[in-house]
Amino acid sequence: RTMDWLFNNKSDNKRQTKSHTSQLKPFIVLAIDSFKGRQHADWEKIFEGKEIKGRKIKVVQCGWDDFTSSAEGPYTSNRCIINVRQRLRENKILKRETIKPNIVLVRNQCRGMTFDNRNNLFALMYAGIPCVNSATAIWNFTEKAVIQSSLNSLASLHGEKFRLIKQSYFASHREMFYGFKFPAVVKMGTAHAGGGKMKLRDHKDFEDFRSVLSVTKMYCTAEPFLKGKYDVRVQKIGSHYRAFKRVSISGNWKTQTGSSRHEIIDVTEEYKFWADEAAKLFGGVDILTVDAIHDEKDGKEHILEVNGTASGLLGEFREEDNDHIRDLVLDKLATSTGHVAEDGKKFSVLDEKGH
Repeated sequence: RTMDWLFNNKSDNKRQTKSHTSQLKPFIVLAIDSFKGRQHADWEKIFEGKEIKGRKIKVVQCGWDDFTSSAEGPYTSNRCIINVRQRLRENKILKRETIKPNIVLVRNQCRGMTFDNRNNLFALMYAGIPCVNSATAIWNFTEKAVIQSSLNSLASLHGEKFRLIKQSYFASHREMFYGFKFPAVVKMGTAHAGGGKMKLRDHKDFEDFRSVLSVTKMYCTAEPFLKGKYDVRVQKIGSHYRAFKRVSISGNWKTQTGSSRHEIIDVTEEYKFWADEAAKLFGGVDILTVDAIHDEKDGKEHILEVNGTASGLLGEFREEDNDHIRDLVLDKLATSTGHVAEDGKKFSVLDEKGH
């Protein structure tokens, strides 16, 4: 036994490797998913037991407004420092902590009508921290007009295969002249979840809305109101697809704000094409949903919008879809840290220890 080191004893090597990995610091995942949100997930629980090549995973979860950040360039090991404030989780106070994340999972909007947390996003971009979705995609998704301009490019490229609703953009109230049919739907700025949106019956309503917009500094868009039997949502998480239709049962024309009934439907080749094309935007989008409406008049489905990293999940599949998101994060973390499975498989299909 005393001479085993001369012959590269494999048993000892395995013990040394195991001892070495157990001493390594865990990979840190910053999960931006506020505990105050209605659909927040428990990411610490979802990542529980997962490892990459013997290194454990530590999850720190908070909202965009729960931390401050600073960043450096590639010439230092302290590329991004996150100071997480004291926060409340199910009546339990979580302590303050300072972390240097290896990867960031984003499940909350970075910007809305009443909040703007892009400064924290810029820190992640500045430091080059891997994110799901990518920081560049999240930044582009903070502005509705930018998303729509990219969808316009896809519609110009593919025509009827990427059937996008007609829409007009107005930089301010001064330029507002609507040339499509009424009723119309107007959307202010970069609002989400039905906010900042109105249905206008005619030109008189349009003029009233124009006077309201004049006291803001927002742009707006206008599009024909399509009376539909149902909405369609196509969801893509990595390589996993799901589609369902949503029928309002409350009578609210904004189906995402009233009560509605959901029905799982097949992912057709058309739906898959929409999602795949949208996934190419902004250098790649990991998590997205494509919303469309079935127009009663022409019997066709028209794309309304594409949503990014904060896309909501359908309740009955939320647990399964959160696992898909977790696996996305593990795969991107493994790639960004140079860890490759020996058999070439993705880490999402490995066992609990990442072997």
